[in-house]
Amino acid sequence: MLLEGKKGLIIGVANKHSIAWAIAQSAASQGAQLLFNYQNERLRENVEELVATMPGAKAFPCDVGDDAQIEALIQSVGKETAKLDFLVHSVAFAPREELTGQFVNTTRQGFSTALAVSAYSLVAVTRAALPLMADGGSVVTLTYLGAERVVPHYNVMGVAKAALEATVRYLAHDLGPKNVRVNAISAGPIKTLAARGVSGISKMVDHHREFAPLRRATEQGEVGDTALFLVSSLGRGITGEVIYVDGGYHILGSLASVE
Repeated sequence: MLLEGKKGLIIGVANKHSIAWAIAQSAASQGAQLLFNYQNERLRENVEELVATMPGAKAFPCDVGDDAQIEALIQSVGKETAKLDFLVHSVAFAPREELTGQFVNTTRQGFSTALAVSAYSLVAVTRAALPLMADGGSVVTLTYLGAERVVPHYNVMGVAKAALEATVRYLAHDLGPKNVRVNAISAGPIKTLAARGVSGISKMVDHHREFAPLRRATEQGEVGDTALFLVSSLGRGITGEVIYVDGGYHILGSLASVE
């Protein structure tokens, strides 16, 4: 029971296929008590049904694009627990039209939206949660190989993930003296609700399965268990890192491109 007595906030569950939900399951299996958000009323029922399966868990509304909603979320969390031991940020968004065609056609508004929701939100939620992490803690976010290599149709989301990875490093530097660790997991392509917005996601998953050294697609549970490691005492010496959970795909050379 690596997380017995620990409290965590998981941001980004949309449905049972979400990576955030896999992380929640791994954390709960090791004794963590969890709190969640739901982005809007459309997703509320899905999230609350899942949360109801975890004893002591609760969900609160929060769209991370709105600072007032972030503050309200942390206030609600603070009423449930005097401290947070870990925070999971599993949020990314870019308008669907920005994830087709060429990156050169990215609009100013699409660029701004992708960076604000996918990268800046990590700063915002971490800053808001810090008062509940007075005794230290762990922050984990989700990234993807498109942050460092060109992945067709990933476009502005690749730039947003690159910004997210830089954000992890800067936050790790700032918060290390407070004993708050900040890390990212770079997962292989997984067919989540968010990933469906990327043109060709099914082809990406098939390509990954064929060429990754482990010759299989990345599973949500693998990411969940890695996050468990990072938020537990087992990961106590790790901060500012990007840990790959992609069956080794990131080590490949030119054959890693997919059209």
